[in-house]
Amino acid sequence: MSAAVDDDLWSAVGDPTRRRILDLLLADGNGTATSLSERLPVTRQAIAKHLGVLDRVGLVHAAPYGRERRYQVDEAQLARAVAQLSAVGAAWDSRLQRIKRIAEAIQRSRDDQ
Repeated sequence: MSAAVDDDLWSAVGDPTRRRILDLLLADGNGTATSLSERLPVTRQAIAKHLGVLDRVGLVHAAPYGRERRYQVDEAQLARAVAQLSAVGAAWDSRLQRIKRIAEAIQRSRDDQ
């Protein structure tokens, strides 16, 4: 994935409504903008826009379903997003451990004085 795709992916999953949409699609297997809007406190039009964002970054794919489109999570793309999130989390854990060691060393030097 390129940096631009990564930024778009992070932006897409950074929105709580889109995360809830992903949760519902994963739980149900698929859904339409109408079926999702019945379960969320936003309009069908807003859901459709959120689904468009998720589709652009590859987290969901749509197939025609009557007059609507039925969306399903792309589990491979979701797994890549989870792997990226885990890698970022691990990098921050490492940085925070270094900061903690430095702070503890400073505190020990102050306690020794």
